[in-house]
Amino acid sequence: MDKILYSILGIFIPFFGTIIGSCFVFFLRGKLNTNVKKIMIGFAVGVMLAASIWSLIMPSVEMAVTQGVISWIPATVGLILGVLFLIVINNITDKIKKKRNGKGINMLLFSVTLHNIPEGMAVGVCFAGYLLGNAGIGLLGAMLLTIGIAIQNIPEGAIISMPLKVDGLSKRKAFLYGVLSGVVEPIGAIITILLTNVIVPVLPYLLSFAAGAMIYVVIEELIPEMHEDRKSMLGIIGVVIGFSIMMILDIALG
Repeated sequence: MDKILYSILGIFIPFFGTIIGSCFVFFLRGKLNTNVKKIMIGFAVGVMLAASIWSLIMPSVEMAVTQGVISWIPATVGLILGVLFLIVINNITDKIKKKRNGKGINMLLFSVTLHNIPEGMAVGVCFAGYLLGNAGIGLLGAMLLTIGIAIQNIPEGAIISMPLKVDGLSKRKAFLYGVLSGVVEPIGAIITILLTNVIVPVLPYLLSFAAGAMIYVVIEELIPEMHEDRKSMLGIIGVVIGFSIMMILDIALG
């Protein structure tokens, strides 16, 4: 029962991050403070990179060995497929934005929803492995991963809700749309967990798939955000801190 309760809490933590970020529309008159944003994004990058290695790729290798599969095959195949999946998703959203000239609340929400699918899958796969008990994934690793995604979702929620407020929506509606942008993550995680018994044979591939998707998000979206101006050093500091904390906790206590 404890495992189920911890998993329920864990899969909703990223959603709480989106809610917190969306709340900024009520308190901030301008944009999210650049320094705060860069440190948060950098910290999320560090946590997500470390989590991809020790909470997803390494368990994928270990589980492949227990299944009698060549250890590096699931990790490599899943990683590549995860990256390719995100490339396809981003191409779809880019085409939608071009057709609508980047405008339209419905298109914005659709794009963000597609973007958040892999993150929800990553959380779901991680907690599915934790619930199985034999996938090499502990509660600590799963929680740290979901917290890292939640930290990333805070500025993301603010970035979504605040421009909508500037475009003329009321604060309540802007907040609501920001919150809705993150709903897909717990839904995707729950669906993944419900399919745990079905995905056991391919869990090593799904673990590395989630890692590939997360690494793509880090490289394609988060790292460029850290270098938007000359204050990128704050982001780098955040990366080192986030990566170090995740690495220490996962290795020493995992």
